[in-house]
Order: sequence, then C-alpha cells, then structure tokens
Amino acid sequence: MLVAWRDLRFARGRFVLIGSVVALITLLVGFLAGLTGGLAAQNVSAVLGLPGDRLVLQQPPNGQPSFSESTIDEETVSSWRNTSGVDAVTPVGIVQGRAAVPGNDRPAVAVALFGVPEDQPKSLIGDLAPATDDTVGLSSGAAVDLDVSVGDVITITGVNYRVASIGGDAWYSHTPVVALSPNAWAEADHRLGGNGEATVLAVSGSPDWDIAANQTDTWAVPPLTSLTALDTFKSEVGSLGLMIVMLFGVSALVVGAFFTVWTMQRAGDIAVLKALGASNGSLILDALGQALVVLVIGIGVGIGLVSGLGALAGSVLPFLLSPLTTLLPAAVMAVLGLAGAAVALRTVTKADPLTALGSNR
Repeated sequence: MLVAWRDLRFARGRFVLIGSVVALITLLVGFLAGLTGGLAAQNVSAVLGLPGDRLVLQQPPNGQPSFSESTIDEETVSSWRNTSGVDAVTPVGIVQGRAAVPGNDRPAVAVALFGVPEDQPKSLIGDLAPATDDTVGLSSGAAVDLDVSVGDVITITGVNYRVASIGGDAWYSHTPVVALSPNAWAEADHRLGGNGEATVLAVSGSPDWDIAANQTDTWAVPPLTSLTALDTFKSEVGSLGLMIVMLFGVSALVVGAFFTVWTMQRAGDIAVLKALGASNGSLILDALGQALVVLVIGIGVGIGLVSGLGALAGSVLPFLLSPLTTLLPAAVMAVLGLAGAAVALRTVTKADPLTALGSNR
C-alpha cells in the first residue's frame, strides 16, 4: 500500500474529484432509494398491516388478481372458514372514497375506506376497527388531512360518522385509511356503486393453501407477495427501481474508468515495482486498497448527506430513512465500485517491466 498512500497524498486533487463524484452518486442513489421506500410505504402499508398469514383475492378467469377488481362473496368466505387447518378468516372490504368535515369549507379528502370487523387479531388495520356502525377509526394520515381528533364528526358518502379512534400510519394507494364496521362499509360501497362484498380475506392457519385456493377460485399468497396485485405499486416501484439500478451501473463505470486511466498513468511506477520483484498479488492489493479508500470516503460523505437531507425531506415528502435505504445502497455501491476498479487490474497484471521502462528505445 506504500505507492497507493503516496498517490493519495500527492495527487489529492484527482482523488478529491473522484471521491466527490462517488459521494454525489451515493447521494442520488440513497435519496432515490429513500423516496422509493417512502412512496412504497404510502402505497402498501395498509395491505401489509392486515391480520393473517395469507391474503386471499379473487382469481379472475383471465389475467392476474387485482385489489381493485377482487370481490369475495359469502359462499367463498364460508368455504375458507370450513377449510381444515384454517384458524381465522377476516373479510376486509376496500374501496376508494372521499371524506369531509361537516360545516367546514375545506375540500373533501381522498381516503381509502376499509371495512374491518372489530373482533380480530391485533394488527395495524385491526386496531382501527370501530365498535359501532356510526363510528370510524382514522389512520394518523387521515386525521392530519381532515384536521380532526377523537370525538369529531366526519362525512363519508353523505353520512356522518364520529371519530372513535386514531391509529397508526396506514396508507393504501397513496390515500390514508379510514376504517368502518363491515355493515357501514357495505352501505358506503353500495352508495359508491359497488356490491358491498369483501375485497380480500385475511386468513390465519396452516391449511393446504394451493388446494383451498383452487377449490374456491381464489389466490392465496403471503402479504408481501400480494403487493403485485396493486397496479400502482408495480409501475411505481418498477420505474424507480430501474433508475436505481442504472445509477449503480453508472457508479461502476465511473469508478472503473477513473482507475483504469489512473493505472495506465502509473505504468512506469508499476514497471519499476515489478522490476524490483513486486508480485502481481501485492500490486493488485495496492490498487484495490487505493480504490477502497476513495470509495469508503466518498460513500461515507454521500450517506451522511442522505441522512441529513432525508431527515429534512421527511417532513414534506414520503421519505423512508432506514438501513434498507442507506446502508444497503452503500454496500452495493462499494461492491460495484471495487468491481469497476478491478477492470483496471489487467494493466497491472499484464505490464511488462522492460517494455514499460522503455527497453525498445
């Protein structure tokens, strides 16, 4: 590492430049990852907050299951409840609607109406379930958007409901959740043009899931897998994920190109070291160690900026600041950066000391 450290000391400008580029790319990747995580949470947190080991959706004759088109009739609910190995079945209705505060001039707020039974296992959505048909449970986002508290009255589809509770941060397709009783939800769904039937079943137990799903013409999958049935989730996360992958590729190319050029400029130094007996292994360790130092410093600065700016952005943007959006991108950046730097190693291993020193002259 002697030559590498000397290069870092005496060519500071070049290494500051590449370190700054790595820091900026890390900032872009980390910030985009945090934004993707925040948007995903505002899209699916309510689905992941449903009780049960599996979520059951209607399996259409053609195409893929979808939360927006799924309807589960009473016969299907009874079939799942009578299936051997099933411990609990919770029908949940989901429909998009609007809520407002009576006597308030503020426009109505878009909300996701969930019909949730009161008696069920503890969960993010289950904790919002109201005890009576004339009350509702609000997620924290809905309470903020409507500017109401417990005991206030809100209007949904022309009917007044009293706010019985305010729970956690539950979102569905970027709209905050309002929980109603199953009867109140069915009536609201009818007023919105629906049939009043449940959208999804939250099923707990250990039955033969495939056989039960085939017998009931349904699709039973873990909550995380069910997210593919949300059209907005697939398109949103897919496009942002592609951007992150492209930025990872850019980082590998940039670092690789820099160290390739830098290694070519050090051809004379490498030739002298080889002529003095330095092995390829020691020279490779020297080059990769130099790259690692630059990457660690650049990525560290970038992650620091992501953490600081992300904390500020979280108050105005759906931004998720967690190890998944900071440490994971940093690790991937480091691995791809070293992979890019490894491309330059061919110059090290193939260098001929006599040729590099000008023996042809």
